[in-house]
Amino acid sequence: MMAGASHENVPGRIKSPFKGDLHDEESQRPRVITPFPSPKLTDLPMFQGEHKESLYWGTYRPQVYFGVRARTPQSLVAGLMWLGAKDGKHFMRHFCENSDHLKSFGWREHNGIDFGRQELLEQDFILETSFVKSKEGSFGYGGDWSVRINVKNIGLNDEVERRVHLFFYLADEGGNVLKLGKDDVLDLKESSLLASGSRAVVGNWQMHLKSENHLETHYCGFKTPHIVNLSDLVQQNLAVQERKSKQLQLSDTSEDSSNNYVFQISTTTESTIDIAFISGIQKETSNMEKRIMSLTGLPLSVLLEDKHVAFDAKFKECFNISEKLDSETLVVGKAAIGNMLGGIGYFYGQSKIHVPGSTKSDEDDFLLYWPAELYTAVPSRPVFPRGFLWDEGFHQLLIWRWDFRITLEIVGNWLDLMNIDGWIPREQILGDEALSKIPKQYVAQIPSNGNPPTLLLVIRDLINGIRTEKFNKAERDEILSFLDRAFVRLDAWFQWFNTSQIGKEIGSYFWHGRDRLTTQQLNPQSLSSGLDDYPRASHPSEDERHVDLRCWMYLAADCMNSITEFLGKKDRLVTEDYNSTAKLLSDFNLLNQMHYDHDHGAYLDFGNHTEDVRLIWKEVVAEDGHLSRELVRETFGKPELRLVPHIGYVSFFPFMFRIIPPDSSILDKQLDLISNKSIVWSDYGLLSLGKTSSLYMKYNTEHEAPYWRGAIWMNMNYMILSSLHHYSIVDGPYSDKARTIYEELRSNLIRNVVRNYNQTGYIWEHYDQTKGTGEGARVFTGWSALIVLIMSEEYPLF
Repeated sequence: MMAGASHENVPGRIKSPFKGDLHDEESQRPRVITPFPSPKLTDLPMFQGEHKESLYWGTYRPQVYFGVRARTPQSLVAGLMWLGAKDGKHFMRHFCENSDHLKSFGWREHNGIDFGRQELLEQDFILETSFVKSKEGSFGYGGDWSVRINVKNIGLNDEVERRVHLFFYLADEGGNVLKLGKDDVLDLKESSLLASGSRAVVGNWQMHLKSENHLETHYCGFKTPHIVNLSDLVQQNLAVQERKSKQLQLSDTSEDSSNNYVFQISTTTESTIDIAFISGIQKETSNMEKRIMSLTGLPLSVLLEDKHVAFDAKFKECFNISEKLDSETLVVGKAAIGNMLGGIGYFYGQSKIHVPGSTKSDEDDFLLYWPAELYTAVPSRPVFPRGFLWDEGFHQLLIWRWDFRITLEIVGNWLDLMNIDGWIPREQILGDEALSKIPKQYVAQIPSNGNPPTLLLVIRDLINGIRTEKFNKAERDEILSFLDRAFVRLDAWFQWFNTSQIGKEIGSYFWHGRDRLTTQQLNPQSLSSGLDDYPRASHPSEDERHVDLRCWMYLAADCMNSITEFLGKKDRLVTEDYNSTAKLLSDFNLLNQMHYDHDHGAYLDFGNHTEDVRLIWKEVVAEDGHLSRELVRETFGKPELRLVPHIGYVSFFPFMFRIIPPDSSILDKQLDLISNKSIVWSDYGLLSLGKTSSLYMKYNTEHEAPYWRGAIWMNMNYMILSSLHHYSIVDGPYSDKARTIYEELRSNLIRNVVRNYNQTGYIWEHYDQTKGTGEGARVFTGWSALIVLIMSEEYPLF
């Protein structure tokens, strides 16, 4: 159990405790890295026992093309590499890369628990990787598992088979020595055993390889503390052997006490390779061969087919869209949910936290959070294979409809990362593999900065699911048990927002973390808002009022109010606090006074702003004394406190959160704004920033291309579409107008995502504002997978 996690819960609201409330050994620990003093959500009984064991093994390494690990620190780790070719040169594919130029890759099916099927399209062949688990006959914790690798030819001449070099590896993160197969010589004619060993949890284990095809096999063993550089070690070994023997093969040697073994499997296209992991082996066990056979060959084919049929059936059951859409669209929907579930990862490590109050910009000036684990979905396997707080709320809107227990455990993992002040680091970079995928300057998290509390969207959705009887009694009780323990942490999270992000005016809030001193950014970024370079006031100050954060706080207060009512909380002060905050933030007149611009017919931020800011080239003296030219921010007009005249996603937050009454003329103007082709409407979705904005598609620095300045993003389109649907079914003079816009926008979004998927093989991070083409990170089946809920017309209620 983590330090601080064993403290008894305190009835009612937990304000930030004094240092004296903690044990002596923790009293010297800086508050920012002190855990919240409440029982951990992940210790709840619902996450133990059979549930925990069923999720022990999995494809929890989203950052690699294919990997398996257990949900435990220092796990046994397996993975796949292979040699690709470009311009006549070989290179190793291992970690997912946005620039690898694979034709396509991603999970086509995955159930989040014990089955997944993935396709990786090379230039002239396909790798299909399937993963399945089985408890039948196993005495090991978590059971047995198997990997099938199908190699298929897609060359210009399908009759010509080519040579393919695969590298399957097994590593022990704890440094435990692995034993190579029979007599330290890999001879599959004599034995299928690749490696064996023993671990306290899973017992004695063996890994076997079976295939009906002709395989040439070689191996190499390494002793290394981590596997981030494993592909480099393999390539070095291959290079040495190629110089010696002119053969592209591993050395068939191993270092003393090797804890990593890489097995080269050279074959031709049109081959099938099965690798079975058998755990809990006992000396008296006589069914060893039977267990191996059940996870290879024809029995494995049957098992995988059964899992495929079950996946299809569950997809139809969960999303009920098979009758509404064509088969082409259904393929995209299945890939979206499959890759989101297949992208769930397990991470363990310590977050780096910027020292509070420090003015140093040195990225090495940080504190270490307590060691922690995180079970979470990720936005994009090649680019963002780690946890993002505000993304996760959108992910779970989709996942809970598939398996609400997975959602509860993921939300619990995030809330368990809360510190004593109620703050949660917005980006989780835990462990060497996660750290290897992010520039050093972005690692340390800043404790004054938040992130939209989208997890509350999910909790609100679950409560509405109970109210509409989507759960049976046992499931309802589990959710209530979770909410009961989560309440004290959710309350602390709300209080952190409601104190740290509050503005000068009653009912106003602003995102912290904008750089007031920048000389390079055209408009100082607001990373904590999640909208990065979306334009805010030109000169950051404490006078700012951000309309999106105000709406998020309305959601938070209203959701917390719903939870208190739902759980029957008796603390009148707590209930009245949430109720009064929700009423204040939903006060339509006050909202309009603070944020509505009648000339634009739009809701806008407020702050110290001038439109007369530009990036200009200047000669500057570098540290070495040499002159260089840089783009530097210059202000030519005097900023003044005013509404910030940029129309885009932020302008629609009151609409998204349904604060606008259905009979208000402002709703009519919002609908006009949404459907205005000269501002945010396109045939592919709604633009993040209006074409009328002075910063539309403008670079923020010399090298920072526009991000939220025009491109089409699925999460915000989903939220706007959700409210269009709401206003189309409530009584009001604009319901027909809302319905017409809703139907056209929904059709545009689905059509464009399907078109891009068919053309590129990917779902994308965002889409071009003029052509609708996919941009940014590929395999972005984080919130872009919300297209499934758009297909099924499932939207959150407020």
